[in-house]
Amino acid sequence: MAGRSVRAEQVGATRRLILTTAERLFAEHGVYAVSNRQVSEAAGQGNNAAVGYHFGTKTDLVRAIAQYHSVGIEANRARQLAALGASTDVRDWVDCLVRPLYDHLASLAGPTWYARFCAQVMTDPALRQLMAEESFTSPSLRPILDGLSPCLPELPAHVRTERGEMARHLIVHTAAERERALAEGGPTPRASWQEAADGLVDGIVGMWTAPVTPRRR
Repeated sequence: MAGRSVRAEQVGATRRLILTTAERLFAEHGVYAVSNRQVSEAAGQGNNAAVGYHFGTKTDLVRAIAQYHSVGIEANRARQLAALGASTDVRDWVDCLVRPLYDHLASLAGPTWYARFCAQVMTDPALRQLMAEESFTSPSLRPILDGLSPCLPELPAHVRTERGEMARHLIVHTAAERERALAEGGPTPRASWQEAADGLVDGIVGMWTAPVTPRRR
């Protein structure tokens, strides 16, 4: 029984090492520029097939990284949603979309790579769809989107879609740029992840509530 427990702990430690190594390499070089073999070698695994053994395909590995971080993000999101109640303030709902990720990044021991990993994944249509599917397994995300929708001004359907895409890109890429600057020791516009979330929420609220230019004939 003790032997099984030790073995399970060893397997768990190996999986976490592979995950964190893959996350870093994908963040720094791009998902398709890094092979499973390179991940195995960088993780110090004597068996170059270790990634396949523990996770399967590269797509499975990307999903596992997303699922690993989703636990903390979902806990933040659910806690914030529960405290929000029936607010009719656009800012409150936008904050629920932004802050859970930024609070999660703030909670990680630096340097972090998850924001840059997400930005790399966003460049590939198939992986972007995978991440979207993973996001919608969140029990709290749909209630947040449903709470935001009636608080927004009346917008044409194509403008709503467009601004939703803009918001998603801003959330991911603003975090990735801050994370990169921190990793390189460069300057950042805000002193903390919490303040960065404040600034981003301001920007997204302004975008959602901005007037719409009439279509040219």
